[in-house]
Amino acid sequence: MNVEGWQYAGSRLGIVPIVEHVINVSSEQEIKYQAKVTLFDMRSQHTVGAGFAICSNKESGKKFYQEFAIASMAQTRAIGKAYRNILAWIIRAAGYEPTPAEEMEYTGNVPAPAVATAVAEPTPVMRAVTTAPAVPVETPAAEAPAALPVQYATASQKEEIIRLLNHPLITRQEKTKMLLNINRLDEERATQAIAKLRKAIEDREGTTAVAA
Repeated sequence: MNVEGWQYAGSRLGIVPIVEHVINVSSEQEIKYQAKVTLFDMRSQHTVGAGFAICSNKESGKKFYQEFAIASMAQTRAIGKAYRNILAWIIRAAGYEPTPAEEMEYTGNVPAPAVATAVAEPTPVMRAVTTAPAVPVETPAAEAPAALPVQYATASQKEEIIRLLNHPLITRQEKTKMLLNINRLDEERATQAIAKLRKAIEDREGTTAVAA
């Protein structure tokens, strides 16, 4: 909690700070001040508390503070310390941290770190490298798989086709077309042709019977 918060809490209770003294205790190597603050209760007209504090430029973050800032910080700390001594329990009950903010480690006022100058590395020189042209390697062509011999329709299949073509329900046009291509049929196509002719005959026989 900062000193303004302590002063607000104290003023609500009628308690005000009085600076007793700010003493310079510096040396040749250090700027250092000590302060004392008392708390005065305006209702009872009595002193109800006191606080002591010091501040030095040897502290973290205060190396570059001017002398008046060191003296002022000692006084500010003493005010917060005096209030904390008598009102810490109230601040804690309210859910706040009673330690005065001015007593906590301060890391400000630090000079900016020096930026290291990057040393540019020399750019590598690209040189052309002459290489002999690659000799193409002839890849032997993959041998095509040997074609399987065509299994033409067997004699029995041809005989069955001719027998079916002679059926009276097969038209002359169908018979002529099939006979012209019969020697080109393989076994699979011959089987399909036989099945097709049988089905055509069965369908036409059924149609003829219905018509009769």
